[in-house]
Parts: sequence; structure tokens; C-alpha cells
Amino acid sequence: MVNVDAGTGPQTEIGNGAGADTRDGDAVSRFVERFAAQLTEAGMQRMAARVFAQLLASDGGAMTSAELGEALRISPAAVSGAVSYLTQVNMVSREREPGSRRDRYVLHNELWYETFTRRDQVLTLWEKTLSEGAATLGTDSPAGARVAETAAFFAFMQGEMLGLMDRWRVHKATIGLG
Repeated sequence: MVNVDAGTGPQTEIGNGAGADTRDGDAVSRFVERFAAQLTEAGMQRMAARVFAQLLASDGGAMTSAELGEALRISPAAVSGAVSYLTQVNMVSREREPGSRRDRYVLHNELWYETFTRRDQVLTLWEKTLSEGAATLGTDSPAGARVAETAAFFAFMQGEMLGLMDRWRVHKATIGLG
């Protein structure tokens, strides 16, 4: 919901119902677009990055298609495509609003932990395939040595990622985040 308050510019109500904070809508939009641009530069699809950043910036971590379209000034088709991608990569899920036929798109709890845990599964698969490729190419050949080094890198990353996630859980508790 966007309110215009004379003298202070557009204000965006973030939250659900009573006690919702009123924030500078332009500043929120600038944050969403800046973070979305960074996600896009890192390889995420542009519309998916915008939708993800908007969900992240919402107090409830969930919005309907209409709310996303209004907040981002994009078409329902653009929201649908972005949500399809985000659902496919397990960054959001679709939930039905109670008593409604409208879907809400929801960020996962512990989003980054879950994302990196899934990356660990990808690293395992890549490492296995690369190790087999190195054996096929012969580790004494330049290509085989390069592929073997890549496999070793992914094996190293996988081991470090597990320890990193454990340390994150401890650190998160020590800084009062849960």
C-alpha cells in the first residue's frame, strides 16, 4: 500500500495490519532495485531478482502476485515467470491464502542456509562427474589434470561449506538472530 503524505513524499506501508511501519517508498524501491541489480550481475534472471528482492524487503516475506506487480510495476506475466524460476530453484514457495483462491509467494525460512545446503548437493554431483572425467581423460594429460584440479576444488569447497554452515548456526545464535 502506498500513501502520499504532503511534505514527506510517498510512504510505503510494510507489514500486515496494525503496527505496520511506514517507510519511504522511494528508498525501499531503490534498495530493492539496487540489490536486484547485484543479483542480476551475479547471474540471476532480472525479473526473478527483482521479485526476490521485493519479497526479501517485505516484513512478512510473502506477497501475492498482484502485490508484487504493483510494488515492482510489472505485469502479471512477468511476476509469473519470475516466480516460476524462483520456485524451481527453491528460493520461494507458493502457498494458498486461507479462505482464498489467491496464491502468496513466500520466502523459505533460513533461506540462505537452505540455498547453500542445496549448492552442497550440486558440488557433490559436479565433483563426482569431474573425477570420472579426469580418469577418462587421464590425469597425466593437460585436460585431465585441469579437470582433476577442478574436481579437487569442488571437493574442498564441499568440505568447507559443511563446516561453514555449522559455524553460521553458532554465530547466528551469538548475535541474537535465533
